[in-house]
Amino acid sequence: MEAGAGRPRAHLAALVLARGGSKGIPLKNIKLLAGVPLIGWVLRAATDAGVFHSVWVSTDHDEIEKVAKQFGAQVHRRSPEVSQDSSTSLEAIREFLSHHHEVDIVGNIQATSPCLHPSDLIKVADLIQKEGFDSVFSVVRRHQFRWSEVKKGENKMTEPQNLNPAKRYRRQDWPGELYENGSFYFAKRHLIEKGYLQGGKMAYYEMRAEHSVDIDIDIDWPIAEQRVLSFGYFGKEPLKEVKLLVCSIDGCLTNGRIYVTEDQKEMVSYDYRDIVGIDLLKKRGIQVRLISERDCSKTLSAMQLGCVAKVSATNKLQVLEDWQKDMGLSWKEVAYLGNEETDVECLKTAGMSGVPADACTVAQKAAGYICKSNGGCGAVREFAEHIFLLLEKVNSARKQMEEMSSAGKETGGNENSRRGNKGLMKKE
Repeated sequence: MEAGAGRPRAHLAALVLARGGSKGIPLKNIKLLAGVPLIGWVLRAATDAGVFHSVWVSTDHDEIEKVAKQFGAQVHRRSPEVSQDSSTSLEAIREFLSHHHEVDIVGNIQATSPCLHPSDLIKVADLIQKEGFDSVFSVVRRHQFRWSEVKKGENKMTEPQNLNPAKRYRRQDWPGELYENGSFYFAKRHLIEKGYLQGGKMAYYEMRAEHSVDIDIDIDWPIAEQRVLSFGYFGKEPLKEVKLLVCSIDGCLTNGRIYVTEDQKEMVSYDYRDIVGIDLLKKRGIQVRLISERDCSKTLSAMQLGCVAKVSATNKLQVLEDWQKDMGLSWKEVAYLGNEETDVECLKTAGMSGVPADACTVAQKAAGYICKSNGGCGAVREFAEHIFLLLEKVNSARKQMEEMSSAGKETGGNENSRRGNKGLMKKE
């Protein structure tokens, strides 16, 4: 990247701090959130923003390192000295800089902010690189009245902090107040080396309230999943409506077990919830087709699902390609649910892919969504719900792309600044 007149632009590095020893939720940073490892959401946003010279994850844990690399990030193995419960973000960032002298500006992005969008990061990079700010941090607007705390045993009354009780504002008449939301802190090297993440010529960046999600405790997880599915960033490629779901029978529709009777007849079991899921998909106009490497035609006939099926399939990918061409679909309109090594190429090829919770490791790595349910225990129904939620993202995804294209042309109205020199010592 060039800054003009032969002068190279300062090296801007995205840095996500991800210890393995989270006390609130074990290995929280790679726990699946809406089918994607938590850290994956912010790494996807940072990569797609296109403003960083490098994207890094600082960690002390092997599994976090593996996930980080899967999402295209470089990994800095932090030392035990800055991996303690008492270690601060600032300490970890300073250690990172001591090993990477090429970095001039650090964009410290919190792994626990899964609704972060590239358009936000693009605007913040402009504030640092073009507008000349030394540090920029994220805030969110809240409409909350504050009162002074009265500790137990104190003989005094509480006092209003930001309102007059005799003239209470209506929400629509009060602009509210700005609070740090912890999504990111950008700062130049010279500030960080002095011990500050906020200082010099400072600016805040106001994020939308719906994008301001911070996960700290386990009870937040279900709420955060719904928020991410509604407001998260799903990648550069615009989502399309799924028109075909291909589901592997053994290990997805069933639990993979085969029961053999004394007269050598095979029996399998399935979950009625999955049958409901298939019916719901059909009602939404989505075709459901089934595939198996075994000859299970008698079992399918007994289940009476009314789905096109291919049994004794020796090449699942070829079957999938044939169906896709016959229906005249793009790959973005095809979803695939599989669980074995023989499903990996199909999972990689389909526009939307998922696996049950008990799928083999290579299948899980190839999938875009990992169900909480095991095969034969509601995984099909769960994946159907995931498809329905993502269908609702189609229109909002188009809007995101419009925002990203305009973000490069203007910095928006969120670059209000104030001066100060106090550093932030927030723990991970």
